[in-house]
Amino acid sequence: MPFIPNTLLRNPFKYFGLAVVLTVSGLTNNSLSAAPKIQMGIDVLQAGNYSILKGKRVGLLTHQAGVNRDGISSIDLLHRSTTVDLRALYGPEHGIDGVAVADQKVSSGTHKRTGLPVFSLYGAYRKPVPSMLKNIDVMVIDLQDVGVRSYTYVSCMKLTMEACFENNKQVIILDRPNPLGGMKVDGPPLEEVWESYVGPFPTPYVHGLTIGEIARMAKGIREGTYVAFPYFFQAGWM
Repeated sequence: MPFIPNTLLRNPFKYFGLAVVLTVSGLTNNSLSAAPKIQMGIDVLQAGNYSILKGKRVGLLTHQAGVNRDGISSIDLLHRSTTVDLRALYGPEHGIDGVAVADQKVSSGTHKRTGLPVFSLYGAYRKPVPSMLKNIDVMVIDLQDVGVRSYTYVSCMKLTMEACFENNKQVIILDRPNPLGGMKVDGPPLEEVWESYVGPFPTPYVHGLTIGEIARMAKGIREGTYVAFPYFFQAGWM
């Protein structure tokens, strides 16, 4: 795990009910050349036949990079599964298909491939309102972060988590590797006075965390103590 400054031990919001499906890399101490492929959170969820979602109405917050190790969209995987009752989709900045330019407002609508409603979280609302959540029991979040705090996907995740916990909805984070690696941390932590949608957490600019680790930090630390919640491991990211 990367070094986490003491300034991170501040819970940005105090809610409960989060489950995280953690990413894995297959790096071993014996041989990098023999390392198996990375498995993302969606791969772990798929390997378990989506059992954690059985019997629940599911919402999915994702974008173009939300694919499994074979390049298949998380939207298609959940929609095709007979175990999953996928009810709604939610899109961050750039939209669920990644075609909107930076800072362009995105409208809600209907997903052409599945016919599901798509709620934009970069348009009229950045935080889901109760009407957007009324037909789901659990929100699955599958977003690829880039490893720096100014990218808005972690802000979208944070506000979605807040809304879900305020409305008694469960949250599952499908984690993905930090593309800059987990050992590089650079820049001073963000001061609280400057927190915004392009800086929602008091991390260094290059934070060394995965999006799931950021979610755990945001939710899981209260008065300096980790709060237990279920998550799923395979062998060893970092």
